[in-house]
Amino acid sequence: MNSTQKSIPFVGLHAHSTFSTFDGFGFPAEHMDRAYEHGMDALALTDHGSANGLSYQLLHAKKMKAEGKNFKPIYGVEAYFVPSVADWRKEYEEAKLDKKRAKTLSDKKNEGSFINDEGSDRSSKRSLSRRRHLVLLAANQKGLDNIFQLISTSYDEEYFYRYPRMDFDLLRKHSEGVVCLSACMSGALAGAYWQYREESDEAVLVAMRELAAEFKDIFGDRFYGELQWNAIPEQHEINKFVIQVCAELDIQLVSTADSHYPRRDAWKDRELYKRLGWLGKSAPAWDDGMPDSVEDMKYELYPKNGQEMYDAYQKYSSECGVEYDEQLVFDSLTTTHFIAHDVIEDFEPDVSIRLPDFVVPEGKTAEEALCDLCKEGLEAKGFLGNKEYEDRLDYEFDIIVKQGFAKYFLTMKAIADKANDMMLSGPGRGSAAGALLSYVLGITQVDPLRWGLLFERFMTAEQKGMPDIDFDVSEPMLLKEKLAGDWGEFSVVPITNWNTLQLRSLIKDVAKFYDIDFGEVNLVTSVMENEARTAAKKRAGVKAGIYALTFDDVMDFSPTLQGFLAKHPDIKTHVESLRGSVRSCSRHAGGCLVADNLNEHMPLIRSGGVWQTPWSEGQNVRHLEPLGFIKFDLLGLSTLKMVEGAIAHILKRHHNNPDPTYADIRKYYDENLHPDVMNFNDSKVWDVFSGVKKAPGIFQFAETGMQGFCEQVSPTNLEELSAVTSIFRPGPLSAGVDEDYVKTKRGLKKPKYEHPILKEVLEKNYGFIIYQEDLAKIAHRMGKDITLTEGNKLRKLLTKQGTGAAGSEKAKIHDKFIAGCVEKGMAASAAEKLWQKMEYFSGYGFNASHAYSYSIISYQCAHLFAYYAPEWTAAYLDKEPDSRKEKAIGKAKGLGFEIVPLNINTSGKVWEISEDGKSLIPPLTSIKGLGDKAIDQVFVGRPYNNIEEFLFHPEVVYSKLNKKSVDVLVRSGTLNTLMDDRFTGAKHFWSAVAVDRPKRLKNLLENIETYAPEGDFTEEEKIQSFIDLTGQFPIIRVMGEELLQKLKDKYLNPISEYDKALGGVVWCIPRKVVERKTKTGKVYWIVEATDSNSVMAKIRVWGVDKQMGDTLKINKPYLIKPAYHSKWGFSTRGRVNKTWKMLEM
Repeated sequence: MNSTQKSIPFVGLHAHSTFSTFDGFGFPAEHMDRAYEHGMDALALTDHGSANGLSYQLLHAKKMKAEGKNFKPIYGVEAYFVPSVADWRKEYEEAKLDKKRAKTLSDKKNEGSFINDEGSDRSSKRSLSRRRHLVLLAANQKGLDNIFQLISTSYDEEYFYRYPRMDFDLLRKHSEGVVCLSACMSGALAGAYWQYREESDEAVLVAMRELAAEFKDIFGDRFYGELQWNAIPEQHEINKFVIQVCAELDIQLVSTADSHYPRRDAWKDRELYKRLGWLGKSAPAWDDGMPDSVEDMKYELYPKNGQEMYDAYQKYSSECGVEYDEQLVFDSLTTTHFIAHDVIEDFEPDVSIRLPDFVVPEGKTAEEALCDLCKEGLEAKGFLGNKEYEDRLDYEFDIIVKQGFAKYFLTMKAIADKANDMMLSGPGRGSAAGALLSYVLGITQVDPLRWGLLFERFMTAEQKGMPDIDFDVSEPMLLKEKLAGDWGEFSVVPITNWNTLQLRSLIKDVAKFYDIDFGEVNLVTSVMENEARTAAKKRAGVKAGIYALTFDDVMDFSPTLQGFLAKHPDIKTHVESLRGSVRSCSRHAGGCLVADNLNEHMPLIRSGGVWQTPWSEGQNVRHLEPLGFIKFDLLGLSTLKMVEGAIAHILKRHHNNPDPTYADIRKYYDENLHPDVMNFNDSKVWDVFSGVKKAPGIFQFAETGMQGFCEQVSPTNLEELSAVTSIFRPGPLSAGVDEDYVKTKRGLKKPKYEHPILKEVLEKNYGFIIYQEDLAKIAHRMGKDITLTEGNKLRKLLTKQGTGAAGSEKAKIHDKFIAGCVEKGMAASAAEKLWQKMEYFSGYGFNASHAYSYSIISYQCAHLFAYYAPEWTAAYLDKEPDSRKEKAIGKAKGLGFEIVPLNINTSGKVWEISEDGKSLIPPLTSIKGLGDKAIDQVFVGRPYNNIEEFLFHPEVVYSKLNKKSVDVLVRSGTLNTLMDDRFTGAKHFWSAVAVDRPKRLKNLLENIETYAPEGDFTEEEKIQSFIDLTGQFPIIRVMGEELLQKLKDKYLNPISEYDKALGGVVWCIPRKVVERKTKTGKVYWIVEATDSNSVMAKIRVWGVDKQMGDTLKINKPYLIKPAYHSKWGFSTRGRVNKTWKMLEM
């Protein structure tokens, strides 16, 4: 047959994207575009074991359709198959009982992403590891639903071990509407070849017939035998068997490209990507080094069209010396087109909005239920009969109902109710605090009418898309576990984040395959971001605050990186191609879906034993709502945990409640800290903000710059506090708004109001446009017939340029605004200037609802500190992580609190407070290596009067308070109060009590005598034990407060605050010294040093001469004058004993 005389109809029914992690390469859109550009009108996506790429596939198909491209996406999966999961599971359980075999079994929880190991799939002789592939395609919506359920079930613990599995029984349950192909060399039919080829051809045929007959019985004429074309001899042997068996059983054949990368020239990127997945692991059997050319590969796995497929058949069959029936091969190609367009329907997946029915009471509609709850909430707040509140609620309710959002708010209320029954939630977050309906339902705690917050910033009658309420709680994981427990594990599912390959790690990893010296690579990666930051911020127009560098920023503005990539062009090519490829999956910080039976409507995955969505929703990707799934953000706010802790201490110390429950804490909060009852005119609280640098843990005020600005403003009301937090951001700071605001508040600058209405709107802001809502209010009140909805829209339109639809709408509102201003007595030129002013401020206006809500939290913190400083400080110390603990302790000491040592009789699970409120007692939980079970046993026997009572208490279970626990208790000094004069020192005590743990009193007495010569630990040993057991560096203990203050008074900065303009002299404390040699054999050191900011710096020390006595003492403070280079960092030159001066305590 002369195939070149006409185009060969063909559709790729087997393709892999980057969601076949470290196997497929390129995102679905790249594969689809290549197929379309080369004459195909459809393509299936069949990633390994999942449909994680389906969202990308669907959304790109919609984009192609909008562009007028006729292209059909086909949804599918290449599943992992075993004939019987029950038999496999039985063998697995037996293997776990066999000690020898059990060592080879992984105890890892199932992962949401995994690396396909082709060699293991094909040739493994261990049935536990053996798995075959099977391509499943959705012929219609029912088929897609069935594939979703198949995938979800395959991740269940009964089916999952390293990989998700399906078997005949599961396929039979969910076969309707599903097309099945026998897959590749690792496929279900090919498995018979690999398992029985050494026995005989007939054994292979018998096994293959049995498998094929079972598949045909399940799928009927929707089961197809799959042929592939490459230069691997075994492929052609498998093809021959598949052809024979399918002919015998009247099963049609298809040929597939089994594409794994989107472009013909991307083969090397894909090979490199595959190997990146195995870095740090044992190399897979198939990896015998990077191939030099595509010919070495024996296959090309890009999305081929019909002609390319036919050419591949002719080329590879000829190379392998195998003859085929050309008409059979031709038909196997064209059958794919028949399947794609005649068997598989033209359908778009069901993207109906999915929200739970269980939140709607029986016998009511969602709208009726929401109406009833709103009335109840309004009455509970005391506003029933208040026309202003009733009118506002009616207005909001009508919009919400017309938009079809009633069930969303019922769900959000149900979540909030569950949360508030077990933990504190925040007053509000984001624009939702502007909704009165959220407030009366108890979703938020901020009265929007009291604080002048706009509903239109949250929602409008013209809104497209669902609401998005962010909900802060103290422990989001605990809440999600509760929701899943109460509503079902398939009704509450966390959202997946797909982690991708980033620039720094890519450069390091790719360089390994080109044998580039690590030092050269490390030099580049250690400086490239610092080099790029200034120019990148300038390009982005950011003059202050934090700026997140992008890939392009670093590539464009780091000369070191540019030089490196020019020297190694292959690295550049790979980095640009591989960046953004999927690396692994994790979980969204707070996002989850809440709906009925999600496993039936999406292909769920499991990671770490937790069900997760296959698709993501976040700042950079929006793939859930377009598919009908609504994200609920349940976010953790550690400050709320601090508030809970502070209240618990208050109840213990001032309300005679030794063991407060959450209900007690909630009652106190509602009666004293809820925004409805708080006194926002308390001068004692506002005084805290005037000296906020001294106050520990005040929400939003941890940063030095923010503290300084706040103290300059000295806010005396919530409006000013909200302004402080809204202005201290990159945009306003760049425009100098902070300085002007301070001057205006202090009366050094007079606010200018172009019209009395502007004064009414902006007077609380001292004339500044600070909030996005200010723009909406000005437009609404100054313009002609501009609604608040239009005003809210204006905040986005003002930042738009051009003459498109947005430009036209902007021009229309502009004309109405100018007309309204003129009607109100302004000159047209003045109105135009006002418009330009609004345009300028629109670039950085903040959300008032969010600012006020978060400022309320800040005020709650300040209130607790102002009235209950010991309780608040103890809660603050509990919250601070180990990396900042020493600094936090220093802050507590600065407030006059004594930090007493750990004590076996008084230390608890949280920081405790002495009876007089002047001392803070660290918790046992701060000791590394001491678990909760051991701590519980410590509590059982308290108080202990001597070491004997501690070691031999009749009620203590010593299998839980074991030797390791006793060891860390002794070395941390927790048992020091039990060390009497029988012991010559702490080391004697440690050896007698912990190292040689006595089982009986007699043994203890013998140990006391035996180890008496050991005496005490050295100071160095004590410091090291403290570091090892607490994760903190005891800066005060090492240096002393007097020396620290002396250095500060002399403007001698710690190394992390190096400033050449101040002379460049800094102090630091060496923590580690690593000896190295130059190429010429000269010794130098790399010193890792810390300082009072808990920042670790590396310093190269040149000119080391150990024969002349050069030495550095670990954990001792030194004064140095280092050089600093943007590439090499810090360094010193010359005799160490002269360039490093030890500071005397």
